[in-house]
Amino acid sequence: MRLPSRSSLPLALLTALFPAILSAEPVDRDIVIYGGTSAGIVAGIQAKAMGKTVVVIEPTSRVGGLTTGGLGQTDIGNKQVIGGLSREFYVRISRHYDNPASWKWEKSEEYKDSGQSRTSKGEETMWTFEPSAALKVYHDWIAETGLEIVKEERLDRADGVKTEAGRIVSLTMESGREFRGKMFIDATYEGDLLAAAGVSYTVGREANAQYDETLNGVQTAMARYHQFVEGVDPYIVPGDPASGLLPFIDPAGPGEEGAGDARVQAYCFRMCLTDHPDNRIPFAKPEGYNERWYELLLRNYEAGETGLPWINSSMPNRKTDTNNRLGFSTDFVGQNYDYPEASYAERDAIVARHRLYQQGLMWTLAYHPRMPESIRTEISKWGMSKDEFTEGGGWQEQLYIREARRMVSDFVMTQNHCQQREKVDDPVGMGAYTMDSHHVQRHIDEEGHVRNEGDVQVGGFPPYPISYRSLVPRAGECGNLLVPVCLSASHMAFGSIRMEPVFMVLGQSAATAASFAIDGNTTVQEIDFPTLRARLEQDGQILGYTAPPRPPANYTALDSLQGIVVDDTKAKLRGGWSYSSIRSGIHQGYQHDRDARNGKARAVFTVALPEPGLYDVQVAWAQNGNRASNAPVHIAHADGESTAAVNQRKRPPIGGLFGSVGKFRFDKEGTVTISNTDTDGYVVIDAVRWVKVEAD
Repeated sequence: MRLPSRSSLPLALLTALFPAILSAEPVDRDIVIYGGTSAGIVAGIQAKAMGKTVVVIEPTSRVGGLTTGGLGQTDIGNKQVIGGLSREFYVRISRHYDNPASWKWEKSEEYKDSGQSRTSKGEETMWTFEPSAALKVYHDWIAETGLEIVKEERLDRADGVKTEAGRIVSLTMESGREFRGKMFIDATYEGDLLAAAGVSYTVGREANAQYDETLNGVQTAMARYHQFVEGVDPYIVPGDPASGLLPFIDPAGPGEEGAGDARVQAYCFRMCLTDHPDNRIPFAKPEGYNERWYELLLRNYEAGETGLPWINSSMPNRKTDTNNRLGFSTDFVGQNYDYPEASYAERDAIVARHRLYQQGLMWTLAYHPRMPESIRTEISKWGMSKDEFTEGGGWQEQLYIREARRMVSDFVMTQNHCQQREKVDDPVGMGAYTMDSHHVQRHIDEEGHVRNEGDVQVGGFPPYPISYRSLVPRAGECGNLLVPVCLSASHMAFGSIRMEPVFMVLGQSAATAASFAIDGNTTVQEIDFPTLRARLEQDGQILGYTAPPRPPANYTALDSLQGIVVDDTKAKLRGGWSYSSIRSGIHQGYQHDRDARNGKARAVFTVALPEPGLYDVQVAWAQNGNRASNAPVHIAHADGESTAAVNQRKRPPIGGLFGSVGKFRFDKEGTVTISNTDTDGYVVIDAVRWVKVEAD
């Protein structure tokens, strides 16, 4: 039972009702960790190993955060940089599944995942797991180490952090329980302790100019994935703006390209589904269901969407970790902006609303008559798992808080550190995931249709070090607090760092640093980093990585080409274009349509010509046998419109880069559109060139 907050009842009445708690002596430990997430648990285990007394305070009834809350598909990118206690967790997961008793709903040899489980034959780690398996591993580990866990105690965020001389002295919970410590670690997803301690932080997206980034702020040009098909009407009455907008469309969006805002990337529940008939709870229409919430979903399919709106990753025992996909899915876009700063009651309401949305979404997908039959047939095979999150009928309490507060310290991790344009010389762990942001808003585009904005997925860089200075507050703000989750990072860098294995790594490093600060009677900002680094490496942390050599890039520079060239980076794109991992082509490489063949991918190249006249229009591509032999090209010119088809299986005849699609007369502007309508292979876009020619 959760006790009332101290502010909600008079102290005398509280003392009469709960004398045992309010008269109890304060809990006094060397290290106090607030947040029993994966980072908090690992930090506690490391603190014990360092010989320190420690308590982990978890506001809910369940430890492990997202690791036990449904996120069983471990995202990290390069698992070679996961060491220490973080790697030990995945070793313990592997041992759990080595036990035949762990396989109830299928045999171990029947389990087929997407290549995430074990990265090599005989590997001692396993990277996919059921929520209940992760919870058992943590419970066993906690019991083995004797780690002290206090559950269902929430920090009094208004008055519960006592500080003296730039240091935290104690934390008081809503119940009145007091926890004193020499060092404190904020391991929450929300950053509640750091905020209550007066440490600087931010919420939302920075402008690109703030940290000299290119991927931060408003990113309509990058919003290519998880997108609506073209032509979805945003109004309650289609075509009638006076009827008002459908739910969850931001009338103020999208904002200036690259500008910062307070919007937060979308949250969802990582559902654990099953198709086993004996363990499946069919999707039910929830009380409070509002059909209008899903009108955009229905219109998206009626406009031509054909795909399944989920990433349904296989977990052991015929279960899944189910995540967002396509333009309208499990992400409740734009409905979480208030969450980071909200009161506990307000957060509970936001979480409940997300659950209602997602329960209604699953019923709509499985049973609504306007959904395509193929979608209903597939979705309705699945349901919640009876043996997971049993207290919630298969639904968990842990919402996927992808991002909330982020500390602002003397050192801020940015896109430039991820891409290693700027160096980090005090590593305490490594990141290895794509810089990734889910959509943050739903808006109306220039053509009057619905679009999502905020999705950014940029990788292609090797693992990078994470600075110790990003885990500690600014000098002078707080000398005994470490923050391994809501660390000091820009929105874009945090999008890469925010992976559960990395949080575990940083939790271990934070606990080690806290222990050294106690031993040295110093602040966390002043500890001796070489000593810290030596202990981290001794404990198996990986602080450096040498990537295998890559073939040299073979890009053709734009300024080396004659004529007027418009690169694919300057084209207006619609549909699912993806950058190629092959480092060749013009400027920064080329993109392809993922062999979709659905007519939805379109790239519009527009040029302002210096003078009217006759121009040879040339299209660039990279040849391959899997390419389309009939890539459609549409040319708008002074005399009308023309079409051509390019065989991209053959080598481009002009310098191995370009192929002509004809000579046309232009006045001041030219437009070329490449699409994937009725194609028979991958369509590649790289550049379009206009070359002035003499009239025939």
